[in-house]
Amino acid sequence: MYVRRLELVNFRSYERVELQFEPGANVLIGSNGVGKTNLVEALGYVATLGSHRVATDAPLVRAGATSAVVRCEIAHEGRELLVELEIVPGRANRARLGRSPVRRARDVLGALRLVLFAPEDLELVRGDPAERRRYLDDLLVARLPRFAGVRADYDRVVKQRNALLRTAYLARKTGGSRGGDLSTLDVWDTHLAQHGAELLAGRLELVAALAPHVTKAYDAVAAGKGAAGVTYRPSLELAEPVPDRAMLESALSAALADARPSEVERGVTLVGPHRDDLTLTLGPLPAKGYASHGESWSYALALRLAGYDLLRADGIEPVLALDDVFAELDAGRRERLAELVGGASQLLVTCAVAEDVPAALRGARFEVREGEVSRAG
Repeated sequence: MYVRRLELVNFRSYERVELQFEPGANVLIGSNGVGKTNLVEALGYVATLGSHRVATDAPLVRAGATSAVVRCEIAHEGRELLVELEIVPGRANRARLGRSPVRRARDVLGALRLVLFAPEDLELVRGDPAERRRYLDDLLVARLPRFAGVRADYDRVVKQRNALLRTAYLARKTGGSRGGDLSTLDVWDTHLAQHGAELLAGRLELVAALAPHVTKAYDAVAAGKGAAGVTYRPSLELAEPVPDRAMLESALSAALADARPSEVERGVTLVGPHRDDLTLTLGPLPAKGYASHGESWSYALALRLAGYDLLRADGIEPVLALDDVFAELDAGRRERLAELVGGASQLLVTCAVAEDVPAALRGARFEVREGEVSRAG
């Protein structure tokens, strides 16, 4: 799989730009702040329907414009597929697949499989659990696009359940001993247990498959300096190491029943996959709080490379994008990383200084200036 063409209209700093990429290595060179990251961010948006930099769509639309358009032409197994997304802040995005409209934007997920590493990924190691949950869910959807619907259904249930609990909490605070109407809470408990069990089962299977790839990738990047490990930490006790979906649904239902007094008291859902975490360790110690800057950077890179290797092991050949990564690495790590990624079907690299990129990865070159991109050489 590789991206043949990318066209942006009113996306970030670009009024209009079009690039023709090549299979193999593509290097985007330009000073800081000229828009290199905007290009890989647009591809990441096609792959995940989200930005790795911001939580909302509004910053993606160029100042003064009302919407942005991303067109991405993907070549895969001798066929070409065009994905078009119109981003309209505050409204549902419109999408086309192969020039035909799709009912939901998420129906384009799976057309482009992309693994993107960016400086923001340090938050996978140092940041809140939400960053690691998103990492898992994005990878889960890349492997099995149907999980986009599972995640959307689960998020909808949690939002509705939280709204009900919050309304009851506020009613109790303003009305003395009388609380709000919680008569439908049992219904939402059932939905949360059903959708949550499916999402949790997917995550548990994913982490089991991912763990050896993380250990291997960190060992390769850090040259054997520490053993990396990942384990899934759910918000409920699991009786079995690898429970099936029915067991997970039962466990979630029981945990919700036990947590109800606390949830009613606090006005928020306290149990479910939205409260889970991915524990990262280096040797016997947690990476968060103990890993140095260099170790954290190597760990974050290892997590992305592990996802890339897992997709390849599943028979999926994703595009790999490395945003400003080589400037943070010493010469030894640069060469080791080049060896690890040199066989990618397509590699996109952004850098401010061309010499930071190992010679083995200097394929097609593009010069990025403010608002425009040109092919070099």
